[in-house]
Amino acid sequence: MTTDSSVQVSVLGLGAMGSALAGALVKAGYATTCWNRSPGKADGLVAQGAKAADTAGDAVRASRLVIACLLDHASVHEVLDPLSDELAGRTLVNVTTTSPAQSRELADWAAQAGVAYLDGGIMAVPHMIGQPGASILYSGSADVFHQYRPLLDLWGTSTYFGEDAGLASLYDLALLAGMYVMFAGFMHGAAMVAPAGVTAGEFAAEATPWLTAMTGAFQGFAAVIDGGDYTVEGQQSLQFSSLSDLLAASSDQGISTEVVTMVQRLIQRQIDAGHGEEGFARIIESIKQPG
Repeated sequence: MTTDSSVQVSVLGLGAMGSALAGALVKAGYATTCWNRSPGKADGLVAQGAKAADTAGDAVRASRLVIACLLDHASVHEVLDPLSDELAGRTLVNVTTTSPAQSRELADWAAQAGVAYLDGGIMAVPHMIGQPGASILYSGSADVFHQYRPLLDLWGTSTYFGEDAGLASLYDLALLAGMYVMFAGFMHGAAMVAPAGVTAGEFAAEATPWLTAMTGAFQGFAAVIDGGDYTVEGQQSLQFSSLSDLLAASSDQGISTEVVTMVQRLIQRQIDAGHGEEGFARIIESIKQPG
């Protein structure tokens, strides 16, 4: 990938993720200015060739492209609100974790300030930045995305979801929802076998290939959901998806049943509504319409 040496970029926020993003830019040869609220965070990057700014204002003035990787939505406003005049005519790529509503609010704020805005959701941990498996989701200004695509691709696979600035955040948080529930399921399983003397490591060795294989069912579920027909042959019916044995075994092992009870409730609500003969994918209707 060819680096455009004329692109100057400033990174605001040098936590673990911000430092990883800035480090990738410096390594690729971009003229990179860094700022962090607490001093000293930029020292390692400066040793690699970055410049340190004493203030956020200095960092903004140094570059046409500004990357914000701050603590939260409030911190973005705290840092950037006083600099709205300085930001006018510049480009802001915000990869701070925010809700979809907050991302849209920041896009509106940027538009009023005359700032081109792109929102990003990072699907990676810091050590993954620039490595296979890292991806970053973007929404907001299409012009910004395409103009700076070579730079953005340094961090991971870049995917653009459209002009609605909240979509990247929506996808980000939806994917995290799947991850956290899966993690909770793994923890439940590890707790379940622990009284039998099975270590978490031993359980992980069995769980990893099993859960990996089960992700192959996603597309099948998706086809049923998108088609809207939960009676499609080949699905396990809700009547035969009861988790009562799993709940009983968990109780017998002396552990909490909260994780599994959540799924059982989603199943039971559809059975109670008369859909017991339909497929497991129908529990999405319980999720769409909270009880």
